[in-house]
Amino acid sequence: MSGLAGRRAAVTGAGSGIGREIARRPHAAGAAVTLIDIDADAVRTVAAELGVGAEPAVADVTDEAALEAAVRTAAPLHIGVNAAGAGTFGEITELAADEWRRILDLCLTGVFLSVKHQARRMPEGGSIINIASLNARQPAQGLSAYCAAKAGVEMLTKVAAMELGARGIRVNAIAPGLVDTPLTTAFTQSEIKDEFLDNTPLGRIGAPEDIASAALFLAGDDSSWMTGDLMLVDGGGHTMRHPKLLGR
Repeated sequence: MSGLAGRRAAVTGAGSGIGREIARRPHAAGAAVTLIDIDADAVRTVAAELGVGAEPAVADVTDEAALEAAVRTAAPLHIGVNAAGAGTFGEITELAADEWRRILDLCLTGVFLSVKHQARRMPEGGSIINIASLNARQPAQGLSAYCAAKAGVEMLTKVAAMELGARGIRVNAIAPGLVDTPLTTAFTQSEIKDEFLDNTPLGRIGAPEDIASAALFLAGDDSSWMTGDLMLVDGGGHTMRHPKLLGR
């Protein structure tokens, strides 16, 4: 594949899971890729696996100075993918405010800062892709901070699309359903997995490759008239309900 030859991409959360798989796709399609992650060992391992054209950059997406420095190494930037994130669990009446702030800072403010600095270094024709979640639309018990942050990512994506459209920069989001990654083992390796499967019309848990395929489409020219969209990649989970997580 060489459909992205001559372009540069930056991917946050590239050390594992969805971000790691997404980073492979533009690299395989000919783009140079800057891999950004807080985990130095993980992101350097991925860069070594990909080889020439893949550069690691260690940064916390909530640290604006560190993130800006990492993005600057990728300029001029044609593709930005923002996959860094995490979740937490707890009823609203019990959730600590510091934990609420941690999730919103990572999952929402981190995306804001990434979009901000990617767009500053992006020429006309650039594409920014934010990884949101089915939980941007579908509420889930015990996931108030995560749901609120991902809903914020959807609206941030729409506002960024409006503001950056005049510069020819597209901004879209992907909303994965449950995807099998190291961060989702509490769901994918427990009895609750069956309930997720029962509420997914296509009858399987997602793989990082499913999300990476969507990201590659949004990164390239085939999606050149798409912006401000939330692409649901969830096996149809949005047509049903979220499994009950409290009081099981």
